[in-house]
Amino acid sequence: MLKDFKKFVLRGNVVDLAVAVVVGAAFNSVIQSIVKDFITPLIVGISKNGKLISGKLVIDQRFIFNWGDFINTLLSFLIVATVVFFFVVQPITKLQKISTKNVESTTKKCPECLNDIPKKASRCGFCGIKIKNNTN
Repeated sequence: MLKDFKKFVLRGNVVDLAVAVVVGAAFNSVIQSIVKDFITPLIVGISKNGKLISGKLVIDQRFIFNWGDFINTLLSFLIVATVVFFFVVQPITKLQKISTKNVESTTKKCPECLNDIPKKASRCGFCGIKIKNNTN
């Protein structure tokens, strides 16, 4: 049983997942710091109490709905998503385009069905058309 457990723990995808969780937690700290140290001071400067919207709905003193807190949490989520998109997703996408720019493709488009097929293929595996070897 211990041998099976060791095999499970050392399996590639378990180790990859563990690394992803640790890196994700560290990355979360970076994003939260950007929002807390750069974006939130702008919001505090604009608003009176550090919140953009404050509001409550009180029904019979027992039910208190803090709809202002919900809106502020939603806005906070959108701010974090914006920071991640512009400071992480966009730069990584550009870096990926630059890194794959000079890589030679091993596939070509079938002239009939436009699916990707291997460059050396003589017949399309999707539509069955015969392919000339000199076409790209």
